[in-house]
Amino acid sequence: MKHVARSTLIVGVFFALEKALGFVRQVVIARTFGLSAEIDAFNAANNYPDLLFALISGGALAMALIPVLSQQLEKNGKTAAWGLFSRIGNLLFLATAGLSLLIGLFAPAIVTSWWGVAPHFSIEQQNLVIELMRINLFATLLFSMSGLMIAGLQANQHFLLPALAPSMYDVGMLVGVLILAPTEGFTLGGITLPALGLGIHGLVYGTVLGALLFFLVQIPGLIHFQFRWTPRIEFNNPHVQQVIRLMLPRIGTVFFIQVIFLAQDNFASALPAGAVTALVYGWLFMQVPESLIGTAIGTALLPTLSEHSARGEREAFRTALEATVRTILALTIPSAVLLSIGIRPLIGILGFDPAGSELVAWTVRAYMAGLVGHSLLEVAARAFYARQNALVPLMTSSITAFAFIFTGLILSRQLGAPGIGLANTLVFTIEALALLWLQEKSLAYWLRLAKPLLRVVVVSLVSGGLVYIVQNLLPLDSLSTSLHALSTLAVMGFGAILTLPFIWPEIKLLGKI
Repeated sequence: MKHVARSTLIVGVFFALEKALGFVRQVVIARTFGLSAEIDAFNAANNYPDLLFALISGGALAMALIPVLSQQLEKNGKTAAWGLFSRIGNLLFLATAGLSLLIGLFAPAIVTSWWGVAPHFSIEQQNLVIELMRINLFATLLFSMSGLMIAGLQANQHFLLPALAPSMYDVGMLVGVLILAPTEGFTLGGITLPALGLGIHGLVYGTVLGALLFFLVQIPGLIHFQFRWTPRIEFNNPHVQQVIRLMLPRIGTVFFIQVIFLAQDNFASALPAGAVTALVYGWLFMQVPESLIGTAIGTALLPTLSEHSARGEREAFRTALEATVRTILALTIPSAVLLSIGIRPLIGILGFDPAGSELVAWTVRAYMAGLVGHSLLEVAARAFYARQNALVPLMTSSITAFAFIFTGLILSRQLGAPGIGLANTLVFTIEALALLWLQEKSLAYWLRLAKPLLRVVVVSLVSGGLVYIVQNLLPLDSLSTSLHALSTLAVMGFGAILTLPFIWPEIKLLGKI
């Protein structure tokens, strides 16, 4: 089972590359558009295209298709697996194209209605959201087919190209913000880039270009694994029906997850300008460690858990799950503490004014408190899909969505954008814990985590306290913005080094999964 550790390393390395490119992209976007009404419109316009992608070919497809494809590869070989892959791909392409057309037609109602993404924006802002949303749907179609390709490659235990694809998306977005959007060319290394002056529209065209690169980079993987396209759907095929039975509840699960993000922007549209974008940055900063830890481990673990389930290896399944949870706790708790303490100077790189930087910093901290819960959820949900049980995650996600609408509405009025982030943290953490308990209801099973958990919490608080003291003792505020951020990263690195010996048993444990 050590291939899980190798796969996690591959995914983690390329996720780190993507996060580095993504951070550069976000810095350039922030310095170009600030916390403006224009960038709020762009971020709000992404919601329904993102919803469609997530429902059809994002998290919904991978969770449902990988276990069945793994089963087909195990029992019937590549030809049968690729035949199933083609049939599902044909169905999803038609579904995505049809739904994209409907969203494009009904975009005005989707944006302006009381239940829409931006009911409180000005008319000019709402019209811009509608226009950008329609353009973004072309990217959604490409992303949907890419999601299918990712599932096919990961079922073959190939993680390199799927992990590289998000970086290709960042490249496209960088073209958008560096060349298509600005009115004056950026100068890089003495070379002045062309500037097409398309403004916020250049950013959405960059999204479409990034989606195309995301799609193209995975094609060599399909060729390597001898993919052959079958131009049929065949609803009466038992394996197609098996995927659909798993996917329909997963679509419901993803829908409820996306309802939370739609509700977030709905609540934020009633707040001062910049609130929607503050939520985006809060989520993105939390997603860096969450992707490197929770998503990377969960992505690499799903095929292995699926294989254990298909072979009836119950004890191996339980052992892998326990070891994974223990590792995630050891990695995410110190990360959340250190990043929450050191985040303010890093926000300064974005170039916002002091009030905007403070808003984003507290929003990041609110989301960062949910790093542990979101990372655990990546594994807890996949454990159910590995067993081809999609109903339990559907049930918990529906409860989570309604809980967020209630708590988010209250906390947004009391705390603004950070309140929305805090509501997100609360509901998703509770859902993760509930799924883990429903997966394994043995109290003794989970009590084995108590001692390592206490050790990790104590060392995280101690190292976080030392980082806070060092930050305040050193005259870092007198440095330039970039040097202040780099110095803060160095101090946080010092805290991480102090933590490392105490979480080393869990890091070694990952290599044994």
